[in-house]
Amino acid sequence: MQPDPRLAILSIQSHVVYGHVGNSAAVFPLQRIGCEVWPIHTVQFSNHTGYADWRGHAFDAAMIDDCLAGVAARGALARCAGVLSGYIGSPAVGDAILRGVGAVRDQNPEAIYCCDPVLGDVGRGVYVREGVAEFMRERAVAAAAILTPNHFELDLLCGVRATSLAQARASLSALHGRGPRVILVTSLTLDDTPADAIDMVVSENGALWRLRTPRAPIAPNGAGDVIAALFLAHWLRTRSAPAAIALAASSVYGVIVATAKAQSRELEIVAAQEEFVRPSRLFAAERV
Repeated sequence: MQPDPRLAILSIQSHVVYGHVGNSAAVFPLQRIGCEVWPIHTVQFSNHTGYADWRGHAFDAAMIDDCLAGVAARGALARCAGVLSGYIGSPAVGDAILRGVGAVRDQNPEAIYCCDPVLGDVGRGVYVREGVAEFMRERAVAAAAILTPNHFELDLLCGVRATSLAQARASLSALHGRGPRVILVTSLTLDDTPADAIDMVVSENGALWRLRTPRAPIAPNGAGDVIAALFLAHWLRTRSAPAAIALAASSVYGVIVATAKAQSRELEIVAAQEEFVRPSRLFAAERV
């Protein structure tokens, strides 16, 4: 893909020195498909917290405000097409992200805020600090144009468990009523999802599409961060939810397959980078 100088994305999320989660999972894939990316880190850890130990520090809201003020002083916010957020360490950091979204929208009212509401997952439960889930439900959902929860997070945000397509549709409708225009649900397992497959659904303008891929032998950390970033970029380019989910899901599936073949614990986003521009297997979304 040719670089698009108009497509600048401000990505505010965690960062690790070793491995690929948060910004260290999102920035390179976005750059590989030709986006200008401006990363601000909410934390800098040695590695992701799925390991037995890690080192590093979480940053405070003032640091995020300061970095945003510096970018604004360059006169750059007017060309920011999208803001992406992922893991946040505290509600105060979430507030700083929303201030950043407001600053961008002041300069570019058409800018899109994509919130990946990182809260937890099946098997692990909620793994964020106290107050973060409430911040997501009460503040972030209303501010986001695009929301990218996994199945666990969809249920948590809605306060009801979705086990069928009809129930998922109802949950999505309720979330749309609180603000987001587009909602992508990843890692979705419903009563009609085959045991050897995994579903994603995306909802936009009253329509729902499902994309099904084979269930990969591994579920590496950071895959959700990559798909949220790619979905945002492809949606900004196509303005089509089914097109964006097809491109993003195909790329991430290819990277996960390459990661499994390499027997790596970390996503092979560098070795498998061609998957971002020319996925080896293309999947399509079908309207349901």
